[in-house]
Amino acid sequence: MYLVKVYVTYKDSVLDPQGEAVKGAVHRLGYEEIQEIRIGKYFEMKIEASLRPVEAMVEEICDQLLANVNMETYRFEVALLEEV
Repeated sequence: MYLVKVYVTYKDSVLDPQGEAVKGAVHRLGYEEIQEIRIGKYFEMKIEASLRPVEAMVEEICDQLLANVNMETYRFEVALLEEV
């Protein structure tokens, strides 16, 4: 079984209004050094081994459901879980 961690964020060219709001709050707390905050989504999936490559399945899921590929980008990490 595999543990997949997926991180989805806006592309650099897309304005992140939530990130801007959080950055404003951080500045009001006195942390003026903070130049940018980007908000994203995080997903974890446990996937059983099969004949299909896990990376290909995850890319299909991200492209079709988890990320809006016009506005967002994603990356993922795959780790093999030890059987108990």
